[in-house]
Amino acid sequence: MNSKICGFLVILLIISVIPTVDAQISFGEKASQKSVEIVINSFGDVHVKHVVNPANLPKQIELIYGTASNITVTDEEGEEKQFSVIGDNTGLLIFPSQNRSIVEYDLEHAITQIDNVWTWSFRYLETTSFILPEEADLIFANERPVYLDEKKGITCHGCQMILEYSLDEPKIYQNIKWEDKEFLVEIRTYTKINDFTFDQPTKSITFDVSEKNRFVTTIIPLELLWGPYAVFLDDEKIYFHEYINNGTHVWLNIRPETTGEVTIIGTTVVPEFSILAPLAIGFLVIVIAPLIRKVNLH
Repeated sequence: MNSKICGFLVILLIISVIPTVDAQISFGEKASQKSVEIVINSFGDVHVKHVVNPANLPKQIELIYGTASNITVTDEEGEEKQFSVIGDNTGLLIFPSQNRSIVEYDLEHAITQIDNVWTWSFRYLETTSFILPEEADLIFANERPVYLDEKKGITCHGCQMILEYSLDEPKIYQNIKWEDKEFLVEIRTYTKINDFTFDQPTKSITFDVSEKNRFVTTIIPLELLWGPYAVFLDDEKIYFHEYINNGTHVWLNIRPETTGEVTIIGTTVVPEFSILAPLAIGFLVIVIAPLIRKVNLH
């Protein structure tokens, strides 16, 4: 009888000290995490790795939202450690350890693919690193483009974002000839591009997009068309991202909400660049040369 009363009192004590946050059960203080890494492969499979700092008391770690499976907890030497699952695989209780704990699991149904775009509505308020598939060199975080180039991924601090990317996105090349020069404009998109036109007098590039809500990235040689830029869909000015100006090319990204004609307007256009050089030479001959002659005479 006494043991039953004692057990009841222990349970009552535990319940009285358990705080509730967002209807989630908590059995200990929040764990301090050294790092969180997410690896995504070409098929949309997700593997998560948490590195948890040592602690003298049991600590709770929240798992990233999704269907977690194949959960393991080891130390830095790879030795398995005891842990308890909280709720429906929403968190873990990690027992005290003098070494860092490595928590790993697969996350199912986290990413969905719609119209060739992989999408993840992600929220995890810890600094998180994403390792993307090698084929994904251009990704979007809350619709802001990020060009990975040779980098493997990105790091998100206090992360809440819509992650979107495509694999092997089609590239369309348009060769523009102007006088004795040729310029290559590249367009990256899954939508069809029709009626591409470069108009030198209006300093503009135009083309038709046949699908709505598709990312369209246009890579323009700066010698052909220099900014600042304005972008229109039919006659309406639309929002765009300008990024990756490497001195020779600029990347402009849009996501038209409807189909129609896209017009990119610049402020300086070929051959205005070539005109500047003769003007500069003329200025030197007419203005600077007489001054130099006077200085030499004195």
